Order: sequence, then structure tokens, then C-alpha cells
Amino acid sequence: MTGPEVLDIARQGIWTLIIVSAPPMVVGLMIGVVIALFQALTQIQEMTLVFVPKILAIFVTLLVALPFMSQALEAYTARIADLIVTGSG
Repeated sequence: MTGPEVLDIARQGIWTLIIVSAPPMVVGLMIGVVIALFQALTQIQEMTLVFVPKILAIFVTLLVALPFMSQALEAYTARIADLIVTGSG
């Protein structure tokens, strides 16, 4: 296996990681911004107010996005297994 092939596998792995982690991260970011805006508008400075809604939203997002996430991971794993079997890219 040559250097460019290894870099291509690493690039695919990083891209797969980004795609799989994007849905919960985006939802967590959006909920955090909405709650921060709510806290700024109402002048409520409770530090723990963010955690429960964010945890619930991320959990629901994981339940909804789990088929997509597992499909992306399965495709990447199949590519890696194919490379192991064939011995080349």
C-alpha cells in the first residue's frame, strides 16, 4: 500500500467521522444558541438551564439519525474490508 492510498483512506475516515457526528453536533449547537438567546433576553443566568434540553434534543436526534449514521459507518467499514481483502486501492 502506497502513501497516497493511506492518505486517501485517512481522508475517507475523517470525512465519515464528520458526516456521522454532524447531526447531533448541529442540533446541540442550535439548541445551545436558542437557549443562550433566551437567557440573554430574559436575563436568566442559570448555568444548568442548557443541559436538559440539549441532552434531550441530542438523544432524539441520535434516535432519528441512527439509520443514516450506521449506513455511513457500514459503507466505510465495507470499503476498508474490501481493501484488506484485495490488498490495494
